[in-house]
Amino acid sequence: MTARPPLPVRFLASALAAGALLTASACSDDDGGGSQAADVPASPVAEGSATPLAAKSPTPSASGRLTEAGARAALITEADIEDDWTKVADAASWRDKLLVGKVDVADFLTAKAQAADCQQLLDTLYGDDLLGKPSGASALTGFEQGDSRLLYQVAAYDRAALDASLNRLKSLPVTCDEFTVTDSAGGKRTVQVTEAPVPDEGDARQGLHVTVQGTAADAPATLTLDIAVVRVGTDAITVTAGGLAGGESDSVGQAVRQGTPRLKDVQAGRTPPADPNEID
Repeated sequence: MTARPPLPVRFLASALAAGALLTASACSDDDGGGSQAADVPASPVAEGSATPLAAKSPTPSASGRLTEAGARAALITEADIEDDWTKVADAASWRDKLLVGKVDVADFLTAKAQAADCQQLLDTLYGDDLLGKPSGASALTGFEQGDSRLLYQVAAYDRAALDASLNRLKSLPVTCDEFTVTDSAGGKRTVQVTEAPVPDEGDARQGLHVTVQGTAADAPATLTLDIAVVRVGTDAITVTAGGLAGGESDSVGQAVRQGTPRLKDVQAGRTPPADPNEID
């Protein structure tokens, strides 16, 4: 993986005013006058359980579908991503207001069609539903390291819808390579989307590198997100990490390498090992 750049669905606890990565949007924010966070509804997703994995028995149901217990057991731990990442309890509330705004249609040759794709990218990154709404069980967990955050999700999807979402993500570096977003106050932000490598795990995969240049706390700021999606059967892993200090491509790659075998264990009816070194 490449080193962390200074400066690419679903998309990361300090406030922006303090120079942190993502603004944790509490329910009360929706009542704040003029708050951008209220412009886009948050996607409800189950928070990762703090119960030790050894206490779970994520045996699949007779239908072979991912269960809620299995989704939680498939989540990675601090040991899986190394460095100084620390697990947090409020990952489901993470939101970044730099992702909120209206895409300027004039930036695109095919106007409405391409603009809609780019708007969907921002909206789903903000709402933590990059691949659309899960059709079954889902779970997420989050980690902090300095001003950076890493959000890790496991969920079951309709296979056709999941394939369609992956194909859409593959097209974004072309259709949404660079565009402008206008926030509710009229401020302009520049968004760039490029393809990013993903470890050769799972049945299909896609990576993105997204930067959003705007302002935070009345100062110029660039939000950088590294994103990886891996399909394993009809289930998928989504990893989003980065912040105002730059991307986290190495940690995203590590999460994919360690997390995919965990999901495969759950799908096979096994309990993933608590120690990542025990994974073959």
